[in-house]
Amino acid sequence: MEKVKCLIVGGGPAGYTAAIYAARAAISPVLYEGLEPGGQLTTTTVVENFPGFPNGVDANALMTDIRSQAVRLGADIRRGSVSAADLSSRPFKITIDGQTELEAETLIIATGATAKYLGLPSEQKFRGLGVSACATCDGFFYRRKDVAVVGGGDTACEEATYLAGLCNKVYMIVRRDVLRASAAMQERVANTPNIEILWNCNTREVLGDSSGVTGARLERKDGEVFDIKIDGFFLAIGHHPQSDLFARWIKTDEAGYIITDGRSSATNVEGVFAAGDVQDPHYRQAITAAASGCRAALDAEKFLKR
Repeated sequence: MEKVKCLIVGGGPAGYTAAIYAARAAISPVLYEGLEPGGQLTTTTVVENFPGFPNGVDANALMTDIRSQAVRLGADIRRGSVSAADLSSRPFKITIDGQTELEAETLIIATGATAKYLGLPSEQKFRGLGVSACATCDGFFYRRKDVAVVGGGDTACEEATYLAGLCNKVYMIVRRDVLRASAAMQERVANTPNIEILWNCNTREVLGDSSGVTGARLERKDGEVFDIKIDGFFLAIGHHPQSDLFARWIKTDEAGYIITDGRSSATNVEGVFAAGDVQDPHYRQAITAAASGCRAALDAEKFLKR
């Protein structure tokens, strides 16, 4: 059985950054990238808000560069996903793809959180071409254009009001006749003149062509079907943190986000740390994920020295 000082699970900004810092700390990190090397960031096109790129940067190129930096510094990055874990005692026992078994002195969980989608084929067809699950990431590309936000909770209201500051018109597609959001968020939406709420509506299809999204086909509860013209279609119906494999041992909140100890990345299990969107229900940005990956590697280094 292979023995590893520092095992990192997840190949997004948090995992790759943790690998960079762990490699420089000489704790021989081994990283398994999971099913989506590069993480959720690779589902977008150009990243405008990552520091150091005044003209923006291609998302896939950014993640490739961060990965290459980790490899150059000595990180062992591998393809594969965790299929089983036993965190009942150290060293932790981890199984990769149902075959490879490892023993890890420390574990950094950076498995991320996946956005919830409606499950429409057309929605998947236009991912990265007008369909997005992050207004903060992609809203800039829709300045002075018309967009739609799906959802009726606090996140949807927050995304809609953010986009309203950039876009000409923001439709909120709400499947009920009320918003689930807090009173404060509802008031903010009501006081934003370029937000229009489409009540009792479900999305039947995202419309588009070779250039991207051009509209959405909606259906009201009474059966009426109609189209709206939009350039961007934003999902705000929640995220699912990829913590299920570890939930038997690691404390999570009600939504499944891993709970860390105050300002550190430490979990309730000694030697296990969490970084990135799997422990962050609030910010969900590449730069904050990268920063938490740095913290997790530094915490793991200190733990091993102690």
